[in-house]
Amino acid sequence: MTALNQEAIAKRAQEYEKDIIKFMRDLIAIPSESSQEEGVVMRIKEEMHKVGFDEVTIDPMGNILGRIGTGKHILAGDAHVDTVGVGNPGEWQWDPFKGKFENGIIYGRGATDQESGLVAMVYGVAILKDLDLSGDFTYYIVGSVQEEDCDGLCWQYIVNEDKLVPECVVLTEPTNMNIHRGHRGRMEIEVHMKGVSCHGSAPERGVNAIYKMNQLIIEIDELNRRLKPHPFLGKGSVTVTEIRSQSPSLCAVPNGCSIHLDRRLTLGETKQSAVDEIRNLPSFGDGEVEVLQYARPSWRGLTYPTEKYYPTWLMEENHPLVQAGVKAFERGVGRPTKVDKWVFSTNGVATMGMFGIPSIGFGPANEIYAHTVNDQVPVKDLVDGAKFFAAFPLTYLEQIGA
Repeated sequence: MTALNQEAIAKRAQEYEKDIIKFMRDLIAIPSESSQEEGVVMRIKEEMHKVGFDEVTIDPMGNILGRIGTGKHILAGDAHVDTVGVGNPGEWQWDPFKGKFENGIIYGRGATDQESGLVAMVYGVAILKDLDLSGDFTYYIVGSVQEEDCDGLCWQYIVNEDKLVPECVVLTEPTNMNIHRGHRGRMEIEVHMKGVSCHGSAPERGVNAIYKMNQLIIEIDELNRRLKPHPFLGKGSVTVTEIRSQSPSLCAVPNGCSIHLDRRLTLGETKQSAVDEIRNLPSFGDGEVEVLQYARPSWRGLTYPTEKYYPTWLMEENHPLVQAGVKAFERGVGRPTKVDKWVFSTNGVATMGMFGIPSIGFGPANEIYAHTVNDQVPVKDLVDGAKFFAAFPLTYLEQIGA
């Protein structure tokens, strides 16, 4: 075993810069929306074999798991490899699948969110192996699928079906090179109102479901404003993102109306409390609340249904894993970082939120570019990210006294 040496890690990372750039651009060039990740998974498999992973497997759901080591302490890093779509191609200033490289920045769909995290992890392992930074650990690098559709589903499968239960997970959603220790949870809810249909020429004979829902929408907006904040994670939120009506024709009063709610949950808010808040609104009346289900086949054809409830999670700042993340960055990259949180949701809703597996975040790129036509990652972030992942396993073991 070789002791951690920041200069040696930095030198090796710099030597890999061209390989890192090529790998990042190759991943961008392969469209990989949720349930269509096969091509990018196969390209990752090729790179994992190239840098010398001990074992590379693809599970029945389609997640790719690269392993090195056989030690007692099972550690994992996660990067989801699916992306959102490109939207209107005319809004892009460059081809979203060409991986344009200019002035130290790589542009394209998935550069920010979040194939860059996978690139940093794979080359962190390459450095770790080159420098023989071995120890009593087994290190899994996971390229997970379907996160954009259903965050955490992949890790529900990995824990429940693959039976991989690491003692900690590093999530590589973009953190702008900071260490993140949690985020708000979320839910997808629908509310349904019933009315009584009648001919549109005599609306007084019926009960307009849209009008009933309109009153409830006003109360939902008021509910959003009075939700209480958490000092670190901030306040929860609820907003209407879609409205639909049901009617025999456009000449009839609608007998049904439904709205879709995006509910963000801060610490202390739960599925039940969020549902009860809606039911207790004055205009709810005989309405119905539904927490939605997700059941879409993966690229391998496997369907693994789950409820669209994604729990809030938060690590204490003095937790050994959080401190190991801070120290791994300082030792690997050679400068300090800060501890922060995500605004959006990640696979941590499963690792920490559902299973209680200590989790932190660290990833290249700035989240402000996620899902935008300016999707990008600095090459420096990729190289420094590789340094972090090379330094992390031994730093973690030292932090826990192993």
